[in-house]
Amino acid sequence: MNVPDTPHTPARQGGLGRFVHAYLVTFIVFMAIDAVWLTQMASRLYQPTIGHLLAPEPDLFAALLFYLLYILGLVVFTVRPAHHDASLWTAAGRGALFGLVAYATYDLTNQATMRDWPWHVTGIDLIWGAFLTGTATVLAKGWLQRRSPAA
Repeated sequence: MNVPDTPHTPARQGGLGRFVHAYLVTFIVFMAIDAVWLTQMASRLYQPTIGHLLAPEPDLFAALLFYLLYILGLVVFTVRPAHHDASLWTAAGRGALFGLVAYATYDLTNQATMRDWPWHVTGIDLIWGAFLTGTATVLAKGWLQRRSPAA
């Protein structure tokens, strides 16, 4: 099956190696920031408000799948396009919007379907998703531009 190139496919922007490089940089940046958030906020925000809904132990396989897919979307829709044709402010805005939409999908679905899902958790998560994803986009863009002008 022959898939046509689009302006942001790996084939058009220097091959799979550069795409993988962008993916790895974005993964490291995103995970570092999110790890700080989760270690600080799990006991302060999530446990007191939705602890009764949480599993005793997280499903690490499901978490890994989420991060792998989310970073893929982040690279395809924000980091790679921003690397080639966007200012830092545009990159931050594109990343923040992607994060807001993605986190809203999770939180607002929970809000609509779960009995005890608190609105303030939804609000905080939406702000966090926008901030985290916008910041990760800008940091990954900056790293990639310093290391390889055509990443």
